Amino acid sequence: MMLKEQEVIEIAKNHVKNQSEKSGYDLVILDNAEIKKPYGIIFRYNTKKFNQTRDYNDKTLIGNTPFLVENKTGKIIIFGSSQDLDYYIKEYEAGRWPDMSRLSDFQ
Repeated sequence: MMLKEQEVIEIAKNHVKNQSEKSGYDLVILDNAEIKKPYGIIFRYNTKKFNQTRDYNDKTLIGNTPFLVENKTGKIIIFGSSQDLDYYIKEYEAGRWPDMSRLSDFQ
């Protein structure tokens, strides 16, 4: 059973809220920046001020990588930031992201 779009959005909002509480920044999902795919929605987030101004001098974050919420599972997949977002989308679609064997080395 697939999650409804609103359920996917709520999962994303909760994820960003948790990130906000951990970081101490007032974080929000960026307006009109989501990418809808058949398998879920990719979200970007930043500070509330940046969302309003889109001025990179307004407390932008480092490490606020885009993330996918899968519509089949509700699972959050964190993408990286060292490559362009298209790279991570292609890797995910090819079944190579996240590379759990590579990531387990860091846990």
